[in-house]
Amino acid sequence: MIKRFKKNFYKLLLLGVLFILCVYSLSWYIKSSTQDQIFNDINKTPEAHTVIVLGASVYSNGRLSTILEDRVTSALKLYKKGKVKRFLLSGDNGKKSYNEPEAMKAYLTDRGVPEDIIFLDYAGFDTYDSMYRASVVFNVKDAIVVTQEFHLPRAMYIANRLDLNFYGFEGDKHIYQSETINKSRELLANVKAMLELTFGKEPTYLGSKIPIDGPPQSTYIE
Repeated sequence: MIKRFKKNFYKLLLLGVLFILCVYSLSWYIKSSTQDQIFNDINKTPEAHTVIVLGASVYSNGRLSTILEDRVTSALKLYKKGKVKRFLLSGDNGKKSYNEPEAMKAYLTDRGVPEDIIFLDYAGFDTYDSMYRASVVFNVKDAIVVTQEFHLPRAMYIANRLDLNFYGFEGDKHIYQSETINKSRELLANVKAMLELTFGKEPTYLGSKIPIDGPPQSTYIE
C-alpha cells in the first residue's frame, strides 16, 4: 500500500513539474515571438487605421480604474500623434449595470475625441474575444492594441494566430498594486489562449458586422 502510494505520488509530482515547465516554456515562446511587435516609444510605433483598447475594471460611478485609464490615455496620445484614425473600445457589458466600453467612450469624448470615430465592442469579455471580434465583426485590417506590458504578448500571440496585422503599445504609466498577481495569472491565461486557438473557439457573441470604416453603430448585449 505504501509503495503504491509513493509510486502514485511521484507520478503526480512528475506530471506537476512537467506542467509547470510547459507553462513557463509557453510564456517564454509567447514573449519572444511577439517582442518585435510591441512598442513603448510612441515615435517608433507604426501607424495603423485603428487603436484597440482592451477593457479592464470600471467603478460603479463610471470612473475608470487606474489600469484602464492608463490604457485609454495611451490610446488618446496615439490619436493625437496621428498614429491612428479610429478607436475600438472593447470590454465587458455583460450586465446592464456594468459597461466598460461606454465608460471609456465618455472619457475620450470628454477630452474632445469626436464620437463618430469611436466604435464600441460590448462583448469583449476576454482578450481572445476582443481580438476575434475586432477582425470578424468590426473588420479591422490593421491596428495598434493598447494594454499593459504584462498583457501585450498574449494579445499579440492571439492576433498572430488569427493572422491579424496588429501591433502593441504599452499603456503602463504606474506601478500597479495588482501587478504581481496579474503577471502570475498571465501564465495560466496563456494556456487558456493556446487552447482556445487550438480548438478554434468562437467568441461568446458574434452578431452582425459593424465595419470600422463605416458609420458608428452599437451592439448592446441584452
